[in-house]
Amino acid sequence: MSEATFYAWKSKYAGASVAELTRLKHLEEENRKLKQMFADLSLENQAIEILRKK
Repeated sequence: MSEATFYAWKSKYAGASVAELTRLKHLEEENRKLKQMFADLSLENQAIEILRKK
């Protein structure tokens, strides 16, 4: 691990409790899932638009 990474993590997570870090991890996972759902739906929508034009 580089020093830059260490200090970036330290500044980001310093003073955070275990509960806060757990909640943050949960929110990041939920955000990842929502982004994936959006990407899938967007791709599906584009395919439907292409089929409509034909």
